[in-house]
Amino acid sequence: MSQQHARSAAMDQLLVTLDLEKLEENLFRGSSPKVGWQRVFGGQVIAQALVAAQRCVEPDRLVHSLHAYFMRPGDPSIPIVYQVERIRDGASFTTRRVVAIQHGKAIFSMSASFQLDEPGFEHQVDIPEVTPPDSLMDEQEFQKLFLAEAPENVKRYWGRERPVEFRPTSMAHYISREKLAPQANIWVRTTGPVPDDRPLQAAVLAYLSDMTLLDTSLYAHGTSIFDPDLQVASLDHAMWFHRPCSLDDWLLYTQDSPSASGARGMTRGSIYSRSGVLIASVAQEGLIRKKANA
Repeated sequence: MSQQHARSAAMDQLLVTLDLEKLEENLFRGSSPKVGWQRVFGGQVIAQALVAAQRCVEPDRLVHSLHAYFMRPGDPSIPIVYQVERIRDGASFTTRRVVAIQHGKAIFSMSASFQLDEPGFEHQVDIPEVTPPDSLMDEQEFQKLFLAEAPENVKRYWGRERPVEFRPTSMAHYISREKLAPQANIWVRTTGPVPDDRPLQAAVLAYLSDMTLLDTSLYAHGTSIFDPDLQVASLDHAMWFHRPCSLDDWLLYTQDSPSASGARGMTRGSIYSRSGVLIASVAQEGLIRKKANA
């Protein structure tokens, strides 16, 4: 059963952030919300780049995959320019390449492929059996119980209003330094309504797909992305959009990290609707490096 949302200032801000300004054909400009982050959130850049690419394809072509690389940290104090290259327009598939530019340098690149809707073979991996979101602690309860003794950077992160709410099925990672299995099941939901528009829904899904993912690669080492002795950053991000979803209810984001080596952690994710429909698959590799003075 879907759940309708009240309006959320953070969700409204995200929709504004995704509404890029057109500068010229194939050229767009996006801004970042003033939330005090030292660098632009990677999911925002992925989502804005996807919006730029979508505005350079025919409306009947819908994204089915994207592959992206993060090359430099984004500066939230200045706009990001997105340059779209029209690589190919085929009978069924369309390919676009997007480069995000700041200070005259590329900070991010992405290739995205679009396809006409068409019927075909159908199968999917079943959704795992986990505790439903209504039986889990909400963010307000989590903050009261666990944030009192948390480091200041953790308090700032969890205390900020965001366009996405999380309900992990396990809190063990947040309250201990125990080395845990590198896997997570996290319910996620937008904190406000998303318009009934498939390209915009795909962009919002891309935005939230970068949240919590890299942290899973650190579970096995008893640490987290909040550890001040670590240098942590996304290196690349790939996503496959299997089926449309209205984003009006909880989604289950299952994550696992099959490998960490060479100061990099690799993580995979599957995003399901509450009813068990597999909506998207995600893969990401990130830098997880001990700082030199740590």
